Amino acid sequence: MTTSIHLIRHGHHPLLRRVLCGRMPGVELDEQGCREVEMCAALIDPIPSLIQSSPQLRAQQTAGLLAARYGLPVEIAPALDELDAGDWTGRSFAELDADPDWRRWNAQRGSCAPPNGESMASVQQRIVAHIEHLCREHADACIVLTSHAEPIRAAIMHYARIPFDDFLSIEVAPASISTLVADSTGLKLSQANRKVPV
Repeated sequence: MTTSIHLIRHGHHPLLRRVLCGRMPGVELDEQGCREVEMCAALIDPIPSLIQSSPQLRAQQTAGLLAARYGLPVEIAPALDELDAGDWTGRSFAELDADPDWRRWNAQRGSCAPPNGESMASVQQRIVAHIEHLCREHADACIVLTSHAEPIRAAIMHYARIPFDDFLSIEVAPASISTLVADSTGLKLSQANRKVPV
């Protein structure tokens, strides 16, 4: 029996690449993001039996578009939440680039964390524990999890055995799919950052 876990990053939104949104409320998909998610849905195989989402609105919207295609409800899973960016939440990347703590965090993800925020190790621990719980509870299933770049990146790095400080080597594009496969030999990364070109 094989269980497939599709980790899907939310689609595009107007603040993408401009503002560190973190858990900032009210960040919604734009028209481009909705189109990306509709195209992403065509890559999901086999048909999912379970769809879960981060509590953040943009991830819930992404899950909702996928769920409507398959006639499934969306379950909210706190383990899929975005990294808590602490005091950096809502700040522009242009502003953050002048902050030495920001530069340090991007150079040393394995040993640093945002001020009053969450470390990558903590993000990885919660998402990996959730994925492995799902694999035990849902054998021979296809599961879709909508989340964010950092949790998905943390999961990929765990299963590919990549250290945190090499996080820039892992791209997680909006509306991309990264797939884990669980069978009798364990959980393995099957593919990362798959996306239909827009």
